[in-house]
Amino acid sequence: MAERIVSDVLTKPDVALEMTLRPSLFSEFTGQARVKERLEITVAAARQRNEAIDHVLLSGPPGLGKTTLANIIAKAMGANLKSTNGPTIEKAGDLAGLLTNLEEGDVLFIDEIHRLQKTIEEYLYPAMEDFKLDIIIDQGPNARSVRLNLPRFTLIGATTRSGLLTAPLLTRFGVTERLDYYSAEQLCQIVIRAARLLNIEIEEVGAQEIARRSRGTPRIANNLLRRVRDFAQVRADGRITKTIADQALCILEIDENGLDQMDKRILEAVIVKFGGGPVGLSSLAVAVGEEPDTLEEVYEPYLIMEGYLKRTAQGRMATEISYKKLGLKPSGTQPGLF
Repeated sequence: MAERIVSDVLTKPDVALEMTLRPSLFSEFTGQARVKERLEITVAAARQRNEAIDHVLLSGPPGLGKTTLANIIAKAMGANLKSTNGPTIEKAGDLAGLLTNLEEGDVLFIDEIHRLQKTIEEYLYPAMEDFKLDIIIDQGPNARSVRLNLPRFTLIGATTRSGLLTAPLLTRFGVTERLDYYSAEQLCQIVIRAARLLNIEIEEVGAQEIARRSRGTPRIANNLLRRVRDFAQVRADGRITKTIADQALCILEIDENGLDQMDKRILEAVIVKFGGGPVGLSSLAVAVGEEPDTLEEVYEPYLIMEGYLKRTAQGRMATEISYKKLGLKPSGTQPGLF
C-alpha cells in the first residue's frame, strides 16, 4: 500500500539492493562528516597499535547507515564481520555460540541491540570488559559455572532507541556515535551515485527532486529512485527528469515535504480525533492502525524534527504547521498552540 511505503522501506529493507549500493570505504560514505571523521581516527589509531578498536555504539533513526558503517569499520580494520540482531538471540547459548566462534580482532555486529533480553545482556558485560564468558552447565544442585576466555573482539551495536539501553551496557561502549538525518544536498549525491551503480539515466534536477522528498534518509532515497525508474521506463523514455520524478512521486503519494499518506493520517488523527492532543502513543496507534513501535521509531522522529508534532509528558500534540499542512483550523480549546 502506498500509505505504508515509508514503514515498509525502513522496517523491511531490500537486502540485495542495499548490498549493491552500500559503500565499502569511508571515502565512499556520504554525509555524517563528523561521525565519519571520528571513526576514521579511531580505526587508524587502533591499526597503528595493532589492537582491536573499542566497542562502538551507533544510534539514530532507521535507514541512516548504521549497518553500512559497521561494515566499513570491519573492512578498514581488516577484520571479519559477523552479524546478528537482538531479537534472534533468545537464550544464553545463542550468545555463547556467537562469542566462542569469534577469532582475534573479529567484529560482532548486533543490530537492534536495545531488544536484547536483560538476562542475555548480562552475559555481555564480562565478555565486553574482560573478554571472558561465564556459562552455567547443568541445572539444580549439579549446576556449575565455567569461565571461557574469548579472543579480543569488537562489538558494534546499532539501535534506534538508545534510551532503552541499560546504564551498565552503555558504559561498556568506548565509542558512541549518533547518526542524524541527511540534508537534501547529501541525499542528492547518494541518489546520483546509486543511479550510476544501477545504470539509471538521471538528470541532477531529477535527483534533487527525489532527494528532497526522501525524509533525510538514504534508504528511502534509494528505494524511491527505483520506483521512479519504473515510472520513467513505462511512462517516458527512461530518463529521470524533474517532471518525471515529480509525477512518479505524486503517484506514490509522497508530497513535496516527503510525507506519505500514513504521515497525514497520523496528523489528522491527532487533530480531528483527539482535538489536537495531547494523545498517548497507544491510542494514536489504534486510531491509525499501526504498531506503536513503528510510530515511535519510523514516523515520529521525522514529524517531530520537521515541526509537525511535539512530544510532551501528557502525549503527542499537533503544531500550527500540522494544521496548515492539512488545511484545518485549530480549535479555540487547544492550549498553547499559538
